[in-house]
Amino acid sequence: WALHLRNITTSLSGQYECSFTTYPHGIKAAKIQLIVKAEEEQHYVKEVQLNQTLEIPCLENTTSTNLSNYPLKWVVEENGKKEELITKQPSSPEVYGNGSALYGHRVHLGLNNALKIFPIKVTDDGKKFSCLVVYHPERIWKSSTTVRVFGK
Repeated sequence: WALHLRNITTSLSGQYECSFTTYPHGIKAAKIQLIVKAEEEQHYVKEVQLNQTLEIPCLENTTSTNLSNYPLKWVVEENGKKEELITKQPSSPEVYGNGSALYGHRVHLGLNNALKIFPIKVTDDGKKFSCLVVYHPERIWKSSTTVRVFGK
């Protein structure tokens, strides 16, 4: 016996039980705990030298054609504070966020929706850059990269 769920939403999280009566031994039952996650996250670390160009792919092992049909955004996070850098809707040009003084003219959307940062500064060290792709109204692919900056 199997339960098939379609159009999964986070509200379907919970405990499910299957039970049936057997003869002559009574009732058989099994329980399963289902957790529906809204976000699937991969995390990477990239090392880069000071004043170089850093290019971070949006999603590893995914081609741009797979991403072009979905809205995506690049955000930078430090100490729990997130700032939107770039947003991109399908069939539309990218929109750059207001940007702080740190990222105003240093970030660009590259090929395959990669984030390009030039020049890399000491202040970029330890920052987490994330690409979020909304591929279903309640599902998000998230790829995060923490940057480590080195001097010569």
